[in-house]
Amino acid sequence: MKFVAFERSMQGTGASRRLRNSGKTPGIVYGGTDQQPKLIELDHNALWHALKKEGFHASILDMELSGQEHKVLLRDFQMHPYKQLVLHIDFQRVDAHTTLSMKVPLHYTGQDESPAVKTDNCLVNHVLTELEVACLPADLPEAIQVDLSGLKKGVSLHLNDITLPKGVKAVTHGKKNPVLVSVVTPAAEMSAEAAVASAAAPGAAAADAPAAKAKKK
Repeated sequence: MKFVAFERSMQGTGASRRLRNSGKTPGIVYGGTDQQPKLIELDHNALWHALKKEGFHASILDMELSGQEHKVLLRDFQMHPYKQLVLHIDFQRVDAHTTLSMKVPLHYTGQDESPAVKTDNCLVNHVLTELEVACLPADLPEAIQVDLSGLKKGVSLHLNDITLPKGVKAVTHGKKNPVLVSVVTPAAEMSAEAAVASAAAPGAAAADAPAAKAKKK
């Protein structure tokens, strides 16, 4: 995705307020070898619509600044507590030869066709909706597709069960094999199973006998 930014020289609370009042959003772009952070401003309306697009959050962006194109990533933005207003935005320059870390959306498909849902009426819970990955900029996917058509009753889907795009590694921060999707048995069925198990438990009949005698007395 491509967007246009402009250099700004004024900084501080008062300058940022005046900038917002004129329909602009203050920001900064940092990172890159031997490059200093640069103050920028963007058209607020264009930015507002861009932020609604998933690709703006999880892909390499082309930023046009002073007639030059820069590869950047969206790193952070601040919103007004109750107004539809972007207060500030941060971008990071991208080096084509440096591995980066980024959270990427997980796109789940096919769960309605899975045996867990179609046959056993199970509930599917998306435990993770995004996954942190490490890769070179050229290998960064906008999203990771996950096929759930093979889900079965009582079997969760873990990270090791899916194939990541080429050149992409998951960053799990010590968690060996996190759950991506859990399959939950319907509550009514669980209650029925619990009742059957309780009735079949050893000593159940013996426990009922004294109670029956007590009622006769």
